[in-house]
Parts: sequence; structure tokens; C-alpha cells
Amino acid sequence: MFLLNNFSVRRMTLMAVLLLPALGWTQPKPRPITTIDRIVAVINDEVITRNDLNERINRAISQLARSGTPMPPRADLERQLLERMITDRAVTQFAKENGMRVDDVELDRAIDRIAQDNQMITAQLRLVLEKDGVPFAKFREDIRGEILMARLREREITDKIVVTDSEIDNLLATAQQGAGTDEFNVSHILVRVPENAGPEQIQVRQARAEQALTQLKSGTDFRQVAASYSEAPDALQGGLMGWREDVRLPTLFAEAVRGMKPGDLSGLLRSPNGFHILKLNERRGGQQPIVVQQTNVRHILIKVSEVVSENEGRNRLRNLKERLDNKGDFSQIARANSEDTSAAKGGDLGWISPGDTVPEFERAMDALKPGEISEPVRSPFGWHLIQVVERRASDMTSERRRLAARQTLRERKGDESFQEWVRRTRDLAYVEIRLDER
Repeated sequence: MFLLNNFSVRRMTLMAVLLLPALGWTQPKPRPITTIDRIVAVINDEVITRNDLNERINRAISQLARSGTPMPPRADLERQLLERMITDRAVTQFAKENGMRVDDVELDRAIDRIAQDNQMITAQLRLVLEKDGVPFAKFREDIRGEILMARLREREITDKIVVTDSEIDNLLATAQQGAGTDEFNVSHILVRVPENAGPEQIQVRQARAEQALTQLKSGTDFRQVAASYSEAPDALQGGLMGWREDVRLPTLFAEAVRGMKPGDLSGLLRSPNGFHILKLNERRGGQQPIVVQQTNVRHILIKVSEVVSENEGRNRLRNLKERLDNKGDFSQIARANSEDTSAAKGGDLGWISPGDTVPEFERAMDALKPGEISEPVRSPFGWHLIQVVERRASDMTSERRRLAARQTLRERKGDESFQEWVRRTRDLAYVEIRLDER
């Protein structure tokens, strides 16, 4: 065995290179350079790769193009999307650590409903998505994430929200004094401030918000600035919040927009979440009285079970209807045969407003004249005979406004609390950003 020093090896290699062309060998053409995937962020024990981020950027660019939103600088969009991906991963990890899952069966049902809402079947939805460059597998995981996020919100926030009667009274009193009578079409930019941020960090975030405001004042399209700077969930929709009654806006926003005219920008607004900028797109006034048609209705219900088949339930009601058509007393027959709590009241359900019952029942009820009895009607609860007793037009303004006020307060508390919870979850995660590494 011969031991060759480095010089000998280099000399032999050079000789080989010089001789190869004479032997008929030609140097191959250079191969195209393949970009090797790399890590751009670490979140606890998970990573986001450059390919993950590029895929998200490409989808965002397509979304912005479809909506006609001017494209922000790519570097700004890249950093904004990476921060959202980091937040999403931190929240998803929290859900998994707490045993929350969305199984494939539930996911398939949700996607089927999305397809139906768009007058498609799932196979057609898949083709439309893939034509738009959205892989169906990725779409499925996005929907899984949205379901998980909704469950988290319900468990961590919604179930713990309490709205008192005094809060409802105060909200309605404010509306009667002049607020709450207008609706506002608002766009929004949020620059987040981490929890427990120090003065220097707050100053940096404020400077970023001021930079966004300066661009807006110079005439840059609000949608483009929102896509570049905003860390709110609606950033890629140009920050558009849509139409809201002022009582449905966060208090900070409501107080700001009341004094604004369409086209106006707010100054910087400070909340526990960070710095906000609002633009008032449009406003419209006044709530009108809420008058609805109510129906006084009664029914007889036969439930379907392992013991009572579909045909048996329907045939029992047909026999009961024959008795009713022959002057039978509805109340007595309902007391003896109906299988729900209204039986004790002769089947009386009282006055029903639109939306109070399931669609199948409501459609059949609306088709009846006062005094008329339906044929057997199937609903998720079983088989019904329905009789309309009378109808009336009722001013539901007070009741509906009180119900709307309760829902408004729940939404307002929920939105503010959930955003705060998401921010805390993100701040508690270990995050290492490697975007600038090469």
C-alpha cells in the first residue's frame, strides 16, 4: 500500500483532468441549483421552514390579488406572515397539550358543510381550490385549525363570560342617549405590544404604528398598509371589520368613531393589546322598530326510536289527524298522545317568532292558515301535527334589542379577552426567529 501526500493527490487529479478530453470525455453541463429547505423559526419543540413560509406567502399574494389589495413590500409581508404562523403554532400546541383534537370524521363533516354552503359537493370544492393553487390537504389542515381555535375560544373565554342585567341596562341606556343608533363600516390596523413589555419595547412598537399612520396620511392605500403592518386576524382582508353598531365595537373604538366622518383616520389608540389605527369608511343611522309576525301554534309530537319506526310514527299521526278532521279536540288528543313537555298544555307552544323553531317546523307552520292542521311533518325531533291558532304583528323592538345587547356584550367581552389570551399564549412560548440567517 502506498501512502500519498496531498501534493501527489492534487497532481494526479490535475493529470486526470488534462487527459480526460483526449479520451472522449466532456464536462457535463452544470446542474440547476436546488434550494435546500431551512428553519426560519423555532416555537417550543416545533419548527417553521422556509418552504412552509413560502407556501403561506404565495397563498397570501393570491388572496391579496383576488381582493384587489395593493401588494405590500415582500419583506414586510414575509415578517407579518411569519409572526402569524408563530402565534398559530403556539396556540395549536397549547390545544394539543390540553388534549384537544379534531378527528377526521368531524373535519369531513365541516368541509361537507362548507361545500354545501357554496352550492357544491366536496369533490367540486376540491377542484376549485386546487385550480386556485390551494392544495386540498393544506385546506383541510387550515379548517382543522379553525375548528380547534373556535373550541379553544369557547373553553378558555366564552364559557367564562358573564353578562349581567345591569350591564344590559347600561348599554341600552347609552343607546337611548344618542349612542348606539348609528352603524359604522370600519377598517383597523393593530400593532401588538407583548405582555410585560418594557419601555424600550413599547417605544419600538409605537414607532412602528406611527410609521403606518404616516404612510396612511401620505395617501397609501389602507388595505396595503394593513397587510404590511397589522397583526390583527383581518390584516389580509385589508383590515376590514365591516358594518358594526357602535355598541358592538370595543369601547375604545366606539368612542373614537363617533366623532369621525367617512374617510377620516383616527390617531394612535392604545389598548392592552397594543396600538390601533381606525379608518371610518361609511356610517349610517338609526335603528327602525323591529316588527315581526308571530304565530300562536300547537302541535302533537311522536318521537322516532328503536321501538317506534319512521313509518309507525307517521301512521300514528295520520290516524290522529283523521280524528281531528272529524271534530276531535286537539288539546285532549295532544295531552293523550304527544311526547314532549307541551303535552300537559294540550300541545300549546305559545307565540313563536321567526327563527325560534327548527327550519322544517317553521316552513310547515308558515304554510298553514289559522285553524288549519298540517299533514305529518318530519323534524329532527320526530313527526309533528301542527295547528296554527292565530297570527299577529308584534313590535319586538324591546325584546330583540335586549337580546341583541346581551349578545353584543358577550361578543365584545369575548373578542377582547380572546385576543388578550392569544397574545399571552404567544408571549409564553419559546420563540427563536432565524429569518435573516443564510
